[in-house]
Amino acid sequence: MNLTPTLSFAEEIRKRSGEDVNLCYQCGRCSAGCPTSYIMDVVPHRLIHSIRLGREEFILGSKTMWLCASCETCSTRCPRDIDIAKIMDNLKILSVEKGIKTPVPEVSAFYSSALNSIRRFGRIHELSMVTEIKLKTHQFMRDLKLGLQMMRMGKIKLLPETNATRRGIVRDIFANVKKREKGQ
Repeated sequence: MNLTPTLSFAEEIRKRSGEDVNLCYQCGRCSAGCPTSYIMDVVPHRLIHSIRLGREEFILGSKTMWLCASCETCSTRCPRDIDIAKIMDNLKILSVEKGIKTPVPEVSAFYSSALNSIRRFGRIHELSMVTEIKLKTHQFMRDLKLGLQMMRMGKIKLLPETNATRRGIVRDIFANVKKREKGQ
């Protein structure tokens, strides 16, 4: 018999994000203002309601948090001051921790490629980042014409900008984050 107490999904989200989803009274202002809600499978106010209902598998398997633009419009519009964008971030983290495969692989490829580029060069180098994304998603020819056009216009540099000082500072930031993650 398992005597270990379990948290409800809403309580787990509150513990992780500091946001109480039970304060939401489903006005829908977050969903109405969300610029990406039209492509989400669960709009923000319904996502919050599903968290309250304990539908963990349903939420963690949805596209919604991966399609969130992190613009914080939802959080700004909330009359109950719930930071919905923060909840979305925590749902992404929880999904990765639980090993749930993202239903939108392009988004996670973008996140990891952007971080890898910043880690290597101290800032984003678009060409190496896009190359890594294409290798991860196997969409080699998609956007090729646009990419070549941007290179001709000088919008994408072939070689990364080198700045040893910035690279060192960024390396220290990544090292500090890694230490904090191990300490949790």
